[in-house]
Amino acid sequence: MGNEVRGTIFDIQRFCLHDGPGIRTIVFFKGCSLRCIWCHNPESIYKRKEFIYRANKCVGCRACELVCDKGVHSFCRDKHLVDYKKCNKCGRCIKVCCYGAVSIIGYDRSVQEMMDLIRTDIPYYTSGGGVTLSGGEPMFQPQFAINLARAIKNEGINSCMETCGFAPSEQLEKIAPYIDLFLYDYKVTSEVMHKKFTGVSNKLIIKNLGLLDSLGKKIVLRCPLIPGVNDSTDHLEGIAKISNSYKMIKKVEILPYHRMGEIKRIQMGRVESLSTVSRTSEEQKQKWLCQLKAYGCTAFI
Repeated sequence: MGNEVRGTIFDIQRFCLHDGPGIRTIVFFKGCSLRCIWCHNPESIYKRKEFIYRANKCVGCRACELVCDKGVHSFCRDKHLVDYKKCNKCGRCIKVCCYGAVSIIGYDRSVQEMMDLIRTDIPYYTSGGGVTLSGGEPMFQPQFAINLARAIKNEGINSCMETCGFAPSEQLEKIAPYIDLFLYDYKVTSEVMHKKFTGVSNKLIIKNLGLLDSLGKKIVLRCPLIPGVNDSTDHLEGIAKISNSYKMIKKVEILPYHRMGEIKRIQMGRVESLSTVSRTSEEQKQKWLCQLKAYGCTAFI
């Protein structure tokens, strides 16, 4: 089994009621081709394993400083300082921290190891529940995603995949037979603005949306909306238009912006930020929904 394809995962959430129907197990893949400035899961962007420090859990015992020979941890006036660039992910500090203040994000798993865990959840997959592949972007690790989706399908388990759609069309076509529902991100209508906010063009994304539609795959269009960033009139009109252009788009789901990604960025020593953007209010969300309805979009969750 030395040539077995293994995947890099950063989290597995069980007994979830979102990201697909029924009770679900969510598998979060590490790695993504997009660089969305509003990313809610910054720990998912890179496939490599990463170090995270949670200051709210640190009691200042300095055990990490004593075992680290790279100088990652230091204390100044009882303030815990972390030099993320020096960390080689050896895990010594994690072994001596009794409070969960430090950890490594990302671990490798085989399809068999994933299926062993998934099978224990099968009794809870009532009312159409099952497994959702999420991320990051599952298609950033295409062969592992395809192999895992096939194994899930072979067990007769409902499968969903959350995707940004930025992947080679042939890879998406290979995984399509094993996915019951695609949760498909639609982030920005304008190609120019899509490049600005995500780092890539949206041409391939729209092409792949058409591909899945032609294959008869059920699709939920998921639209993250960030106040003052991508909630323009042009984009809202674009959401309405595209939702009515493909017969397999069954629902449109609005994903309002929240600030949880900001906390993770700080914990990971990242500097990029949307700190000037506030959490979306319910009033703002309702305003967006009214606008979308006015533009002819009716397929809401």
